[in-house]
Amino acid sequence: MQKSYSNPVFPEIMADPFVLKHEGRYFAYGTAPDGPGGGRFPVLVSNDLVDWHRAGYALSVAGEDHFWAPEVAFNEGKFWLYYSSGDSEGKNHKLRVAVSDNPVGPFQDRGVLLVPDQPFSIDAHPFRDQDGQWYLYYCVDFLEFEDDHRIGTGIVVDRLLAMDRLAGQPATVARPHADWHLFKKGRAMYDAVYDWHTVEGASVLVHGGKYYCFYSGGAWEKENYGVSYVAADHPLGPFSRPDGSEAALVMSSRPGQVIGPGHNSFTKSPDGSQDWIVYHAWDTAMTGRRMCIDQLVWNGNRPTTNGPTFTRQPAPAGLVV
Repeated sequence: MQKSYSNPVFPEIMADPFVLKHEGRYFAYGTAPDGPGGGRFPVLVSNDLVDWHRAGYALSVAGEDHFWAPEVAFNEGKFWLYYSSGDSEGKNHKLRVAVSDNPVGPFQDRGVLLVPDQPFSIDAHPFRDQDGQWYLYYCVDFLEFEDDHRIGTGIVVDRLLAMDRLAGQPATVARPHADWHLFKKGRAMYDAVYDWHTVEGASVLVHGGKYYCFYSGGAWEKENYGVSYVAADHPLGPFSRPDGSEAALVMSSRPGQVIGPGHNSFTKSPDGSQDWIVYHAWDTAMTGRRMCIDQLVWNGNRPTTNGPTFTRQPAPAGLVV
């Protein structure tokens, strides 16, 4: 009998979920309330993407800082945890990196700021190309109008010279350009007031020789939050928008059922035959953002999903009960 699941796949708060598949097991990291003793970023473990169990916290850091959006890369026997820390309003977040010999940690911070010259940087996404070169996609703020872009948060990419050091030559990947990217009208930022727009939460997949950078746009706590993408022939771009990008092409709210799906990562099914999108979404009572999964299906060069789902679905391929 085919196993099934229904979203969310974990009952507790688990925003910005990133899933690493390593040696046949899945490890999930997310933004959530702090744990005992300054525990940051809960770590979940699963054998099948459906049943998840707690495995502690990735970091143990005392203090009042807020920690956001962890992602983990495995390279040459080490696990590298990328994350941001800063105030609760998110106006002073800085990207950091920590390292561990084990995917469940504990991770030790390397004591460096990855983008020290930026007043704000979040949502680091490490990506390894087929030639072995690592890149880091991350978010910064843009205060200049260019083409049809809006003022607000956008995504850039830079080469990693080492797992804890960037080349310092970031290229723009995606900036907000559409009405659905609105974060907040009249937002006070950098000693001025803007109609602020946001694209964030980069996650890259390669398909048909092209690099697809998926992003989440809009206001993370509202119904306009959703997932779309841009595409390029190289990890550094230039990236172009697909037709129809005036809307969230991959995933959006389902009023009365699911609110604000987004900030996704990707992984493979247990048998390796399917792509799965892992994302967070609000319940209709807005009690928290919880981890959800749905299959990603390619229709030619267009990524599609029937998510966000809220009814029972077939489990990832390779699972039987």
